[in-house]
Amino acid sequence: MIFVADSAKDKITELKSGSNITENHFVRVSVTSGGCSGLSYQLDFDDKKQADDQIFEDNEVKVVTDLKSFLYLCNTTLEFSGGLNGKGFFFNNPNASRTCGCGESFAV
Repeated sequence: MIFVADSAKDKITELKSGSNITENHFVRVSVTSGGCSGLSYQLDFDDKKQADDQIFEDNEVKVVTDLKSFLYLCNTTLEFSGGLNGKGFFFNNPNASRTCGCGESFAV
């Protein structure tokens, strides 16, 4: 399962309402190679499902990830922090053994 904190839900709702994103769109989360810790998170809106997609809905937000990425994201919570020192969207990932200072990459 991938969880969505209230802070992330509120920001996703705001982004959807201020753009051409339809109700058919969902949040796609994936993990790619790169970043200072070895693996990086990727977050986007998408409306096309792939054959190996894992689909979750938490806090009224549909989150989709490919099977390979899900192995790194299991039980992760998507959060959002705004303000002057805010990070934007970030992941609270219990599977990460270390993260970089900016929180955009991690290692397992």
